[in-house]
Amino acid sequence: MSAQERESAKARPASIHVLRVTLADVEPPVWRRIEVASASSLAQLHAILQAAMGWTNSHLHEFVAGGKRYGRPDPENAGDAPMDERKVRLEALLTRAGQELSYAYDFGDDWEHTIAVESIARQVPDRPCPAVTAGGGACPPEDVGGPDGYREFLEALADPRHERHEELREWIGGTFDPAAFDREAANRRLRRGRR
Repeated sequence: MSAQERESAKARPASIHVLRVTLADVEPPVWRRIEVASASSLAQLHAILQAAMGWTNSHLHEFVAGGKRYGRPDPENAGDAPMDERKVRLEALLTRAGQELSYAYDFGDDWEHTIAVESIARQVPDRPCPAVTAGGGACPPEDVGGPDGYREFLEALADPRHERHEELREWIGGTFDPAAFDREAANRRLRRGRR
């Protein structure tokens, strides 16, 4: 980039991508609306998604857009390795409202997320970014067994006569409200991740 291009980039206001993230195949619906700096790499978006959704970053992940895979490169498996997510910027991959990419988390449980661009806007000065601005539904517990395991988990918790009711109540630490969503808690997780 030339000196003139750098100066031009500095003069442009920073932009944000307003994204709607939806977890596939779960009821009640689990979704988040997040504002992310357009210049964020996919690696940074991964960390933001983990905090916004409520995952614990305990498993592998991958993005897919336009038939191309992005993730952490594996030097031991270079032939089938995804493109390096640290080198791909959101603004280069998703350039307009309506575009989507998928995000897979935990290849064993197979959590699939759809990330849709709702809008691209100028960043408001003094407004935190990234930020969770809306959402719904509790993030399923890690290692619950994917969408099918989550359905079974919810059924067992809802039925005190279910053979696994007590076991799963103990595993989850008491109660679990699948409809619960705490925007402030999600934003606290985002702030902790930036430190």
